[in-house]
Amino acid sequence: MAASNVPKGFQVDVQSGGFAVVTVRSEPVNTLSLDLWRGLTSILDACEEDPAVRGIIFRSGLKKDIFSAGNDIRELYAPLTSAQRYREFWVTSNKFLARLYSTRLATVAAIRGACPAGGCAISLACDYRVMTEHGHIGLNEVALGISVPKFWAGLMGRVIGARTAERLCLNAELPDPRRALSLGLVDEVVPTAQLDAAAQKALASMLSAPDVGRAATKRMLREEYSAQWSAYCETEWEYGWESLDSPAVTEALGKVMARLSSKKTSKL
Repeated sequence: MAASNVPKGFQVDVQSGGFAVVTVRSEPVNTLSLDLWRGLTSILDACEEDPAVRGIIFRSGLKKDIFSAGNDIRELYAPLTSAQRYREFWVTSNKFLARLYSTRLATVAAIRGACPAGGCAISLACDYRVMTEHGHIGLNEVALGISVPKFWAGLMGRVIGARTAERLCLNAELPDPRRALSLGLVDEVVPTAQLDAAAQKALASMLSAPDVGRAATKRMLREEYSAQWSAYCETEWEYGWESLDSPAVTEALGKVMARLSSKKTSKL
């Protein structure tokens, strides 16, 4: 992918080993706006179309230890957006995740620090997750006053088991790295200084096998779920918008917006 075509907020480095390292750097916390989801989609398009690219590592390039803070609240807070924009936001983000889950590429999430909500969803859609010793991970939407998306919760259930995923989602739990490892939510925990090397080692292990067998097996295991996910988001956004536009959810997200604003002001 030519440097001139790399979306704002990203760095893409194609390595000689046949894989791309995608660094997300949208300060301060890699909030997943519509533009960032579009960027992720564009990068996945380019990598899938390039026969020389066999795998991807997703990593954060932030100053803070944060993989991603999750979806941009401004994309969810009804007074600041519209039904039309929310539809594009929701469909774009979920079609990316559904594609990532079943892509022919081998995928690794290199998780440094905090990885809630949308960040967790990206990592769950990857084949392998390696995390630093400090941080947390999970689908904590309930704590914000909104529902965990159906296929996000379902994906967590496919990874760690339905009952455990249900408990984590209902209680908005964000396990620390060691607990996440014991639950199977991540595959490896390493010191921060070893994160990139560990991610590359995991990817190299996957790429040691012929791509054709791995890609075919991945399709067999995931294609049906991905297709259902991609189709469902076309109507899911309607239910989502109805909820987001309700007084109760608008009030809950308004309080979240106020807390975030207060934190920014306190640092000025």
